[in-house]
Amino acid sequence: MPDTASDPSLVSIVVPVYNEEGACAELAQEIAAAFKGRPHEIVFVDDCSKDGTRAALLALKTDLPQLRLIAHGANSGQSRAVRSGVMAARGDIVVTLDGDGQNDPADAPALADRLGAGPPELGLVGGERVKRQDSAAKRIASRVANGVRKRLLNDQSNDTGCGLKAFRREAFLRLPYFDHIHRYLPALMIREGYSVAFMPVNHRPRTTGASKYTNLQRLWAAFSDLQGVMWLNRRARRPEPVSEI
Repeated sequence: MPDTASDPSLVSIVVPVYNEEGACAELAQEIAAAFKGRPHEIVFVDDCSKDGTRAALLALKTDLPQLRLIAHGANSGQSRAVRSGVMAARGDIVVTLDGDGQNDPADAPALADRLGAGPPELGLVGGERVKRQDSAAKRIASRVANGVRKRLLNDQSNDTGCGLKAFRREAFLRLPYFDHIHRYLPALMIREGYSVAFMPVNHRPRTTGASKYTNLQRLWAAFSDLQGVMWLNRRARRPEPVSEI
């Protein structure tokens, strides 16, 4: 997908979805309500769903003209869907939300505002979920994974798995891409020379569909990904300041 010129006045909300027929339409409407009165676009990326996700979103386009739908021809995972959405986005500021409806869209404008009010070197404002509405097993696994990751990467994040994030599009496109990159954005932003910040956000129970990950899948992916990001950090060399002379 080709890159596209961005618009400094526009906020692009990017939502990756896979088999979220029951959640996607209501989520799109909630996002539109949260950003009502300010320039925004809503970019859903359908990662080759097998259910009626795509049809449900297409049916909304008349009522939500700011809704755009990017379609993958093959299932490629959440990180690739996020990247496709960011590449298609027209706004300088991108906000991501998970497609299952557990992230509360009402929190999204505050993250975008904090990022927009910050200095240019602030690359990302991440959400940190409070009162998580997940199973005890998932909460424990997440707490352990976040603690290990934070200690090894020093990424300042207590909850990098939260899908609700605001970041500068230009900053994201500077980062090296790999599968599961969405869990390592704070560390990679810091690696690139940006600062990061975090805000508490609401978390809601899943009311439809099913999780696309198991704890075992997360653990296996995290083991190899952590080694890769640690290698990237060791190999980083930043030339700041950079100036034309």
